[in-house]
Amino acid sequence: MTGIAIWAGLAAALAVALLGLHLASILLVMARLRAKPPRDADKEAPLVTVLRPVRGLENNIEATLRSGLTLDYPRLEVLFCVAEADDPVVPLVRRLIAEHPRVEARLLVGNDPISANPKLNNLQKGWQAARAEWIVMADCNLLLPRDYIRQLRAAWRPGTGLVSSPAVGQQAVGLAGALECAFLNGYQARWQLAADQVGLGFAQGKTLFWRRDVLEAGGGLAALGKEMAEDVAATKLVRRQGLRVRLARLPFVQPVGARTLPWVWARQLRWARIRRHGFPALFVPELLTGAAAPLVAVWAAASGAGGSAASAVLAFGALWYGAEWALARAAGWPASARDLLAWVLRDLMIPALWLGAWRNAGIVWQGTAIPPPLRKV
Repeated sequence: MTGIAIWAGLAAALAVALLGLHLASILLVMARLRAKPPRDADKEAPLVTVLRPVRGLENNIEATLRSGLTLDYPRLEVLFCVAEADDPVVPLVRRLIAEHPRVEARLLVGNDPISANPKLNNLQKGWQAARAEWIVMADCNLLLPRDYIRQLRAAWRPGTGLVSSPAVGQQAVGLAGALECAFLNGYQARWQLAADQVGLGFAQGKTLFWRRDVLEAGGGLAALGKEMAEDVAATKLVRRQGLRVRLARLPFVQPVGARTLPWVWARQLRWARIRRHGFPALFVPELLTGAAAPLVAVWAAASGAGGSAASAVLAFGALWYGAEWALARAAGWPASARDLLAWVLRDLMIPALWLGAWRNAGIVWQGTAIPPPLRKV
């Protein structure tokens, strides 16, 4: 057996293995979609506090903030948290609260520097003011369905320390908006939901549904600032207590609107660096996720075997993206020709993002520089 043939065989094996993981993750999410939705078994409906950190006027902000005031749950407290009184979002929040007088809602203003994370500093006053033992932190750009609280409570089972959920992008404007959805949906949400299906749930900062005593036992809100992102810290905090992070059955919608390619690149690079520092063992193989690596392997295998590399790449790509298209259609995620182009662009970016994550350590978020966490030697 020649050296070329050996390398071609190895490349083919790599492509088959990566395709198998890709299809397995899709099948796991498909099974989740078909499963019977769980129900909240607690008939007493305990008081729940919803904390919504707000800052600036983001895309679709009025719709997303209003959704938190129209929830179908009988005992609800909604606390909007803003760091500065002159933030342009303040008049909007006050108007929405006035439009829903039956909802127990307040706007809290102030900043408590408990960490390097500006979001946690903004939320601290809300955590202290919350009357409930059950508290959910919901990002301001998340569109909350009417049964949002019931879905979160339905996911809480014995041994749970936190219920979370990734976001899925909808209502994209332009190719850059579709690219953001491509990362949110067929990449991040798919892998997170598949991991939860096999008992390896990871927190996502878009939604963090706590029982107060769990977070307090781990050091309170300030403890979430010990990592570069609160979702990484939340996952580790819960697991240290011998508990599990579970995800809501289906992700919640984030209306994406218009984005720019530099904005998407910067956001994804920031999250790549967060994953690199937060879960390094899981980040290393990310280089092989997406279609870029397996397609290169298919090309190498076909070329080494003397076949048509172009035909092999096209056939493999059709199978790879056909499976993602089937998942997107089943889940109700965007799946147009523009989205397919965005999926390809996303997968071309993944190796570049992986390399970029190793070049610098810290991140900048909302104008604040956040250094990597200090590790004990």
